Amino acid sequence: MDRTTTIIVLAFASLVLAAIATAIFIYVIVPWRRRRRAAKAAASRPVQVDSSEEAQEPDAHAPSKQTKKVTQHSLFIIFDQPSEDSDERLTQWLREKDAHYDALKKIFLIDGQQPSNPITIANAFPPGEMPDLLRGETHAPIKGISLLVKPPLRKRRNQQMHVYVELAKEMQTVFSGKMLNDERELATDSTFEQIIGE
Repeated sequence: MDRTTTIIVLAFASLVLAAIATAIFIYVIVPWRRRRRAAKAAASRPVQVDSSEEAQEPDAHAPSKQTKKVTQHSLFIIFDQPSEDSDERLTQWLREKDAHYDALKKIFLIDGQQPSNPITIANAFPPGEMPDLLRGETHAPIKGISLLVKPPLRKRRNQQMHVYVELAKEMQTVFSGKMLNDERELATDSTFEQIIGE
């Protein structure tokens, strides 16, 4: 076979392979992508339920409120009598828990069981910034604090949630204050069970 014939055969083989690749793309890849997009769209669309069916068959196992994906747990402890005395008790409590101050965010962090996901202590009124109590920074009496923590990625790694709930309960006892959940309702045992169960 001479050189020209070899080039023509290779060019023809290239065209045949290109045609096969195009056919695979059109008949396999494109429909697969469409199915995938349709599945994603269906998953993101809310499910329409006929109200008459819903009224006839209430689900006894359904929670009273729709569950949502929690990005961060929040509990608020409102101090009963904010004063210099309550600030001193808070400072002492933070020292006992080995809390450290993040000067950039102006919050306290408690390592707990997972230092990579610390428990955040922030001011509740106004929300956010805390004075550096451990260094005696001057401030108005703190009226309440927020305890914040991110839920674990895996349920079996929820040791930090147990620490979080214990800290919240202890703080409520120490400061004789109200504890509210993230919806500003009184926190109950079911609130704690939900936090630990996630």
